[in-house]
Amino acid sequence: MTAYTDLQTEIEGEIAAAADLAALDVVRVSALGKTGRISGLLKTLGSLPPEERKTTGAAINAVRDAISASLEARKDVLEAAHLAERLARERIDLSLPSAPRPKGGVHPTLQVMDEMIAIFADMGFEVAEGPDIEDDFHNFTALNFPEKHPAREMHDTFFFNPDENGVRKLLRTHTSPVQIRSMISGKPPFRLIVPGRVFRCDSDQTHTPMFHQIEGLVIDKTAHMGHLKWVLETFISRFFETDSVTTQFRPHHFPFTEPSAEMDVRCSWEKGELKVGTGDSWLEILGCGMVHPNVLRACGVDPDEYQGFAWGMGVDRLTMLKYGVPDLRDMFAADTRWLGHYGFSGFAAPNSASGLS
Repeated sequence: MTAYTDLQTEIEGEIAAAADLAALDVVRVSALGKTGRISGLLKTLGSLPPEERKTTGAAINAVRDAISASLEARKDVLEAAHLAERLARERIDLSLPSAPRPKGGVHPTLQVMDEMIAIFADMGFEVAEGPDIEDDFHNFTALNFPEKHPAREMHDTFFFNPDENGVRKLLRTHTSPVQIRSMISGKPPFRLIVPGRVFRCDSDQTHTPMFHQIEGLVIDKTAHMGHLKWVLETFISRFFETDSVTTQFRPHHFPFTEPSAEMDVRCSWEKGELKVGTGDSWLEILGCGMVHPNVLRACGVDPDEYQGFAWGMGVDRLTMLKYGVPDLRDMFAADTRWLGHYGFSGFAAPNSASGLS
């Protein structure tokens, strides 16, 4: 039995000398693993006479139990030391000043775009997107623009140089090309909104060369102007957060709709602040109308079976009206002081449950 005692003493010395948990695990495997020293002794029991097997087995098991207890005790000591070392190394001095809070916020244009998407999503519209660089067919021809229409001229549209085939691409002047792409690639009915950037040669207090639009499209077999009126009045009511909305539709002309109209909303300007739903003034908000049959034909939709309506509104302009931004150009000036004043928290996403603005 002296051999077993000597082996126990040897292994316990190795346990005591283990400097960390990894070294201790090496000792455990060498002693109690499948090919370990204690396991090897247990495998010899089968070769012993029956009268020696019981006493020898008890002695080996006693050594194994003692080694296991020593391993657990050493493991507790090493884990406590490791934890104490980590606590000392990773300690935070609470008396030090905190790191500065990050500056910035959500741009008002993107905030308003999210507000508008949330409103139309509640009414069952899905978002469609498309490229900023378009061709003449999707931007003009399919939308029933005549060959000599002023919008095709260089002073209104940003054209690229002709390619090797003589084709001139352009920066889209509205998001309507996405409607065309959606109708060509899909099948009616459609209920879409199209947010995105658009580009026109224009720059003053209320116009910039790049701005943002949201357009809407509904195509089915029974859509009519009454549905259009309800959708737009519901949107205005929710967007400006008022139940008293009065609108008027003035006849207008757009190549892609017939009949066409511009929608005004009753408002007041008390002390320079816009209030929708009260007062004696009228404010133009958007253009709209019934989709022209030629547009449906260009997209492969039978105008004798389907009809629909569409509208378009400027996101930046509605942002100015709702949040009192005096100059559209400031929205693209990259001034962090301006964003600090008008910006929104990135943690407050617009939704119909907790509110929009």
